Amino acid sequence: MRNLLNFLLKYNYWFLFILLEVICFVLLFRFNNYQQSVYFTSANVVTGKVYEVSGSVSSYFHLKSVNEDLLDRNMLLEQQIANLENALRERQVDSVIVNSIRNLDNKDYQIFKAHVIRNSLNQADNYITLDKGSSSGIRPEMGVVDGNGVVGIVYKTSPNYSLVISVLNSKSSISCKIVGSEYFGYLKWEHGDSRYAYLKDLPRHAEFNLGDTVVTSGYSTVFPAGVMVGTVDDMSDSNDGLSYLLKIKLATDFGKLGDVRVIARTGQMEQQELENMSTKQ
Repeated sequence: MRNLLNFLLKYNYWFLFILLEVICFVLLFRFNNYQQSVYFTSANVVTGKVYEVSGSVSSYFHLKSVNEDLLDRNMLLEQQIANLENALRERQVDSVIVNSIRNLDNKDYQIFKAHVIRNSLNQADNYITLDKGSSSGIRPEMGVVDGNGVVGIVYKTSPNYSLVISVLNSKSSISCKIVGSEYFGYLKWEHGDSRYAYLKDLPRHAEFNLGDTVVTSGYSTVFPAGVMVGTVDDMSDSNDGLSYLLKIKLATDFGKLGDVRVIARTGQMEQQELENMSTKQ
């Protein structure tokens, strides 16, 4: 306390000078219209800049939640499109009643959020590790997607983590079809470029064009129909000449995986048990 008093006594003239300056400025800007106008204009400019910087910083720190919301919306829209296509084919209706179908709730699946904490690209068998496991409801044989397309299939789980067989894995085999066609094949990755995989066993009489969209067929217990896979980049004949071999440019950028979604289909385990029983007979 004594030091504070000594400091105030030592610099009391400076404090008096500052106080008088403040009083002068208050009187100047309060009772002179021109100076008052200049003050408010400058204050508004400074305040605006401060709010602009503050808003930019706040927006940056909210990017993660915004990206997650966009991913959820994209997945919902993709599923709605697939539902619309199926409904239109089944009912043979035109676009007049499309809006009555669009808002139907899909109760055939659940979606769990997860984040990639480990990923590989250059191995013959690449795996992905997620930060969610069985305690979050994730179990083996669930499909994994991101905002662009198919990522892989859950292989093993622990209470807090999941190991995913990436599309870039020799064990991966996903049933796919070309949009507008009911013919399907199996997506396989050949060790090499992580941007491409191959659609095999597509019948010779199937019609398609380069650039056509490839989606999941829905003929498995893992992925619903219509999930984006990629586009047809090139074509050739299979080794036996009985089917096509299509080079597919994958929609998912496996070098930039971050937030993903795990898809759980209702009735998946029941279907698997029934199919396993039929194969044992």
